[in-house]
Amino acid sequence: MAGVGAKLRKIRQTARRRLWISRARQARAQSKATFIGVTGSSGKSTCVTLLAHLLAAQASVHTQVFTNSIDALVFSLRKRIKGGKFDYVVSEVGARGEGSIEPMAKLLRPHVAVVTMVRLEHFSSFRTLENVAQEKRALVYALPANGLAILNADDPHVKTMAVGARCRVVTFGMSDDADYRISDVRAGYPDALTFKMHWKRNSLQLKAPFPAGYFWLPLAAAAATALELGVPPEIVASRLATFLPRQNRCELFVTGAGPEFIIDTVKAPWHSIDLAIDMMSKAVAPRKRIVLGQISDYAGSNRKYARAYKSAREAADQVIYVGDNAHRSRAGEDDRKSGRFQEIRSVQDVSDFIKRTALPGELILLKSSANLHLERVALSWAHDVRCWESACGKEQGCRACGLYEVPFEQHNDYILRRRRARVWRFLHRLVGGRPSS
Repeated sequence: MAGVGAKLRKIRQTARRRLWISRARQARAQSKATFIGVTGSSGKSTCVTLLAHLLAAQASVHTQVFTNSIDALVFSLRKRIKGGKFDYVVSEVGARGEGSIEPMAKLLRPHVAVVTMVRLEHFSSFRTLENVAQEKRALVYALPANGLAILNADDPHVKTMAVGARCRVVTFGMSDDADYRISDVRAGYPDALTFKMHWKRNSLQLKAPFPAGYFWLPLAAAAATALELGVPPEIVASRLATFLPRQNRCELFVTGAGPEFIIDTVKAPWHSIDLAIDMMSKAVAPRKRIVLGQISDYAGSNRKYARAYKSAREAADQVIYVGDNAHRSRAGEDDRKSGRFQEIRSVQDVSDFIKRTALPGELILLKSSANLHLERVALSWAHDVRCWESACGKEQGCRACGLYEVPFEQHNDYILRRRRARVWRFLHRLVGGRPSS
């Protein structure tokens, strides 16, 4: 009987999912908005949120960001976009494995597709850059004949997506042949990122409060798209100047009299490590420290941690490795004895160590995949962080979760009490007073 019950539940779930997808398709068909899909191995979320910020200056915009799976897209279409009078829908399109983007692209039916870059991500699924590129290409190939593809001219795997595209293609990048050419990129904490954009006979000086130069790429992708969609250059420049990094994505976290943190804890693919270290090498601060957690998406052995340490020790006064791979640095005995390298297994111990040794105004980079929730080291300077679970299993960041001031073992009870309180408040409003027993 138990087996029959499981089969019935699976049948009901399948039927429900098909119904939801059908309603999502219907909502998409009825919408008059311009749909924009953004994909790429890195920079998607920043590009999506900035593009929405730029378009919102003169139009209504719905943004689908951070949750970039087909389930999230289905929910957004049938719940948020259905009946909504949006001028633009800007959606982040992520690849979870081979064949994951094509069904999303068919459902989204974008008018505009933006591709930031191709790097080796989800290594266990894709294995090669060519496979990643083929997956991302599905979004471009979903464009109609009157659509628009915005492609990175500096990335050969992205640039070749123009071949076979049946729509207009516009490129951006530092390459001389890019339609929107980028030059004079400068960044170095505490100075903000600046760069110039040139197109046709126009030139635009752009500035954004980012501590890293490599963010020019998603910012330029968003700016080029906005300009193509008719946003005036002066609005692009003014709104970019006030656009802040997204939470935990190279975000500057200021503590007042204590250290300043750069929180970069959403993901740490191998291709991003040198970029983060280079950012720290260009920064100017009384002292610089790098806290490195989990590295992801690389082929070969775990010697990547040793290579990262070799570079990091040249960019910072102290390097701290945390997590299950903290022992893989191959740091020399002299570095260990002098304190230039610290091997610490738990995030809570890292937090305690930094609080004991912090200098006012020093700069600390927190870099790791999301599973460590390394952002708690910075949050503990402004909050009473009491959740130090090493493997909570939650994909969302600690601030999105909101329970970092509650011990992990109390999370379920806390959530249950909060739900009961919401039901009680609803009933109280419903009857216009305290319900009788």
